[in-house]
Amino acid sequence: MPRKPLIAANWKMHSPPEGWDAEDSPYRTRETTDIVVFPAFVDIRTCLEKFLTVGAQYGRPEPKGAFTGDVSMQILSGHGCTYVLCGHSERRKFHGETDQFVADQARMALEAGMIPVVCVGETWEERDAGRAQETVERQMRAVEGLPVTYAYEPVWAIGTGKTATPEDAQAMHAFIRSLLPSDLATTTRILYGGSVKGENAASLLSQPDIDGALVGGASLEPKSFREILNAVPLAPLTPLS
Repeated sequence: MPRKPLIAANWKMHSPPEGWDAEDSPYRTRETTDIVVFPAFVDIRTCLEKFLTVGAQYGRPEPKGAFTGDVSMQILSGHGCTYVLCGHSERRKFHGETDQFVADQARMALEAGMIPVVCVGETWEERDAGRAQETVERQMRAVEGLPVTYAYEPVWAIGTGKTATPEDAQAMHAFIRSLLPSDLATTTRILYGGSVKGENAASLLSQPDIDGALVGGASLEPKSFREILNAVPLAPLTPLS
């Protein structure tokens, strides 16, 4: 059975874009495509009230405790989140999230009934030194055997306008899938993240091991986000007038 495409809108530290809650909003899940939005914590409830599929940008692995400013996986799940990002490159860089911390997040997310989207990817220095696969494999080993969704995000392509070629992206996605146990290899969704936009979405999403996209900047522009959705194989949408 084909893996259902997943397109994720990571709004980061921005308010929801204009028109996000319209009846024809591109942020609503379709029959042939799962669409999930990752808003700031303060906008989670509002998005849920408009019947969007909502994920959290971060969750603390401990169920409760003296962690000022953090939110537990149990709280997020209890408020209706069904997905959570774990180990986004910006969290790894600015908040010091380690591979082990990301693994703890993923396990607790699963316990709380959410789908962890585990982000993996190399820096430009690691790629230039020929260590891209080594880096990704190390990050994956921490969550080995867990039924997670992966997002391959080459760190050098996030917010830079640079994008891995479709061939390079496919090669890394195939490598990621090759590391999965046989019972997960055919069912695990692997997303591509890294300056995905309307102009390059079709060439990326047509690759056999790319099951969707984790979209940053373009997800804040409804027209651009709709263009990406229109590029999903077998899931055309009516263009905006």
